[in-house]
Amino acid sequence: MIFENIKLAFGAMRGSKMRTLLSLLGIIIGVGSVVAILTIGDSASKSITDSISVGGLDMVTLYPAVGQRSTGTFTEEFGDTLMRDVEGIERVLPQNSSNATVRNNQQNMNATVTGVLSGYGDALNLEYSEGEFFSTMDNINRRQVVVLGSAIAEELFPEGTALGGYVSVFRNQAKSYLVVGVLESKDATFNISYDNSIFIPYNTYEQRFRKNTSVGSYVVKVAEGYDTIEVSDKITEDLDNLVGTDGYKLFSPASLAEMATQITGTFSAFLAAIAAISLLVGGIGIMNIMLVSVAERTKEIGIRKALGASPNVIRGQFISEALTLTVLGGILGIVLGSALSYAVTNFMDWSLHLSYASFILAMGFSMFVGVFFGWYPAMKASKLDPIEALNYE
Repeated sequence: MIFENIKLAFGAMRGSKMRTLLSLLGIIIGVGSVVAILTIGDSASKSITDSISVGGLDMVTLYPAVGQRSTGTFTEEFGDTLMRDVEGIERVLPQNSSNATVRNNQQNMNATVTGVLSGYGDALNLEYSEGEFFSTMDNINRRQVVVLGSAIAEELFPEGTALGGYVSVFRNQAKSYLVVGVLESKDATFNISYDNSIFIPYNTYEQRFRKNTSVGSYVVKVAEGYDTIEVSDKITEDLDNLVGTDGYKLFSPASLAEMATQITGTFSAFLAAIAAISLLVGGIGIMNIMLVSVAERTKEIGIRKALGASPNVIRGQFISEALTLTVLGGILGIVLGSALSYAVTNFMDWSLHLSYASFILAMGFSMFVGVFFGWYPAMKASKLDPIEALNYE
């Protein structure tokens, strides 16, 4: 019976192609809009998160306020205090930065010189085109070794390998540093431009650049299995008690990623809800074509009733036709929405993340619209008097 009703529905659509197409447009546009908006929103959110995650979603960066750096609180040993007070921290890495001129032979350029501990490279998952990060012994012995960013290495060593070479770093007086590693090119994240930075041992930096124990910032790596945002909140609470709310600044890529996801998700849902209104408009079109169909097929309904068709059978026939229309419109709408999503994400250079949940949501809603707006015409058809229907002109 169901397949027979579907065949009758396609037969009725073939009989009035233009009217059927116009009725389907509302469903196609509504479903396509919902699918496109949710898919584009999901793709935008994923692309933003991927961009932010370059900085490490398991990292928290702590910046002591300028006035707090001379109080003796934010020293190299502060990391041990923080790890003792806050659960979920794997390690705390102090870092200090300054600008300097770097030279090799006749080539020179400005660079950011950052003093870090040997675990910095592993903590930030840095990759190397040559060599590796300096060792713990390099830091303990204050050796003059350096890891170059890719842009620095290309500029200073245009014709050969940088590994094993020497660069002069000018800060008051020039000092020669042995190149032990060159970073792979890496996108800049927040306040760090890796390609235009060089990294030297923390103790070497203290000796050559800043002869005091204050720390400019800390990189906090959250231990595996712990939520970065929760650990960040605990660090904030601990620092509020220690130095007050104005004594530091805290930055967490995970918090920014979560905020971006929430904003794009809310905005996409809002736009999808507006787009779904066109599904209601399409439903009105479906009801209109079904009412016209009932009027045109009144005599057919009378014949079927005279042959013994019950009101439930007649009602089922017309509801099946309404559902067939909306399912067909939903399928075409999904194709349209997916194509539009592909075009937009390709233009914006985002990775496409198809929102299969939007397929189900849009199709389910379109089917609901079909049943809702097809019910009245179906009830009207099922209640027709067979004698009056047979005499209908």
